[in-house]
Amino acid sequence: MIKNKVYSYIGFAMKSGNIKSGEFAAEKAVKEGKAYVVIVAEDASANTKKKFYNMCEFYKTAFFVYGTKEELGHSIGKEYRASLAITDQGLANAIIQNINQEVVDIWQK
Repeated sequence: MIKNKVYSYIGFAMKSGNIKSGEFAAEKAVKEGKAYVVIVAEDASANTKKKFYNMCEFYKTAFFVYGTKEELGHSIGKEYRASLAITDQGLANAIIQNINQEVVDIWQK
C-alpha cells in the first residue's frame, strides 16, 4: 500500500516539474543543491548505486535505493529510469516519510 503512495508522490513531482530523471540530470541537481532526495533503482548497477550514495553523502542529500527501473520509469510516465532526483522539499519529505514507514512496517511483521 505504501509503495503505491511513494510512486504517486513521484508522479506528482513529475507532473509539477519537480523531478530530474536519468543519471546526468539527477547528478546535476544534486551538485547544484537543488535535489532534496535521490532514488536509485534496486536493479541499477552497483557502480551507479555507489556513485550516487557517495555523491549524496558528500552533498548531504537524502538517498534511497527503492523500486526497480521499470517501476520508477512507470511512475513518471517513461520506460526505464535508474535514478531520480526530487527538487521539491515538500514532495521529497513525503517520499522520505513513506519509504521510512514502509521499512518500519516490514520490521514489525
